[in-house]
Parts: sequence; structure tokens; C-alpha cells
Amino acid sequence: MMKALVTNEATTSARSVHYASGTSGELRWEGTALLRAGVLAFGGSIGPTALHAHHAVQVVASCTPVVVVDASGNRHHGTHVIVPADAPHRIASGAERGTAIYLDPESVAGAAADRRAHNYGWADSAHSLPIDPERETLAELVAEVVDDLERDDSQNIEQGRHAAVTEVLELLPSLVGDGPIRGAEVARRVGISATRLTHLFTEQVGIPLRPYILWLRLHVAISRVRSGDDLTAAAHAAGFADSSHLTRTCRRTFGLPPSALSHRVQWDLGDAP
Repeated sequence: MMKALVTNEATTSARSVHYASGTSGELRWEGTALLRAGVLAFGGSIGPTALHAHHAVQVVASCTPVVVVDASGNRHHGTHVIVPADAPHRIASGAERGTAIYLDPESVAGAAADRRAHNYGWADSAHSLPIDPERETLAELVAEVVDDLERDDSQNIEQGRHAAVTEVLELLPSLVGDGPIRGAEVARRVGISATRLTHLFTEQVGIPLRPYILWLRLHVAISRVRSGDDLTAAAHAAGFADSSHLTRTCRRTFGLPPSALSHRVQWDLGDAP
């Protein structure tokens, strides 16, 4: 289960939570997690959080209903709740078992989830996602959610991958630790215009090049932490300026503290993005 020690304004107690951005105190993360390009997911128990916001679209799914409250005080109640990108929210009532999935809002799946939340509401049961935390593994659950959301997209995605996109995917891992990566320079290396590469990459990978590089950096950072590096060494290896830069990125994107990257978390990183 995902466990964390949370200190809030009123009391100090041990709670089971996925994240608690905006609270004080030391957070200790344990449990299962998954990282893919454009997707970060945690499995475990879900507990109350302080009001916070993050850039990722968040899908909260549980075996029993949860209550998510938005900045206006509206209560969204259900076993499936989608929180749009950058929307302030807090979990008022959690569940013993559930899943939190963070989707890059620029990815095909993330954009579809964001639209679904805005069009039908955060907890609309008529448009719920195919999530059963009781039955599925975290990887199976994430795959089904992403597949369902991507079917919402109306793009005519090409079946074959362009040679330039394949070359970029092979090239990027070796560039990640060298600092900022400019899309124009990557395009020049593979002999294609930056505009054409941007279009092809987004269409065929499902996420634009720039956020894809961020996810690749997170993949490297988590891998290095799992191998025994401290946060500073892992940040440098992944091309972040320092551990503070990595921490700010995690909080801004997911509302997550750096302890979420801890070796105490059992990570499923799959193949490198």
C-alpha cells in the first residue's frame, strides 16, 4: 500500500495518501508505482490531502467512492474522478484501496481525460473509465485507461512510424544527461525540419517532443535513485540543474514531493521511454 506520514494544521497523524502537496512535515512514500511516457501511476490506499494543484490531469479510481473538493467547494463523489489540469482540489474522503494516475495534458490520453472532465464533470458515472483496482494489476489498469482515452481522440494516427521519429527515440536517451535539449537541434540531427518533426512526433508517439523529454528525464532520475544515488546525483544524471530543480518539476507537474521517487517505492519503469 502507498503510505505517507502527513502533518497538517490541526493534527499530526499517520495517513495513507498518494500525495499531500501543500502540507508540512516529512512524507514517507512506499508502495507500487508505474512510469511510462506521459503517464505516472500509484497504487495503494487513498487518504485526505490539502488543497493543491498540478499540471498533470489526474484520474483517481477506487473500489469505494472518494470525495474530491474543488476550489469553489463543489464536492465530486464517485469511484472514478478526473481532476483537470491545473485545477485546485483536495481529497476530502479517501478509500482503502485505489489508484492515482497522472497524465500529461499534452498527450493524447491526457487531453482526452481533460476534455472528459470539462464536458461531463469530474465524477460522471455515465462516462467512467474501465478501472477495477480490485481486479487488475497497475500496468493492466493503466493500459486500459490510456487505450480508452485515446479512442476519444479524432486524429488519424499513422500506423507506420516515420524513420525520423524512430531515430529520435533512439537518440534522446543519450542526450538527456547533457542538459537542455533543443528540438531544432534534434531535428537537424535526423535531417528533418523542426516543424515536421514536431507534427510527426506528436502524432506517432502520442505526446509532443518537449514533454516527452521531461518524462524521459524523470525515468532516468527514478532509475538512478533505485540504483542507490541520492536525489542530487540522480537529478544531475537526468539533466536537471540540481535536486531543487527536480523537486520543483515534480511538484509543479504532479503535486508530488521528491520522496515519491524514493527507492522505498516499488517502481515499474518498463522499457526506457
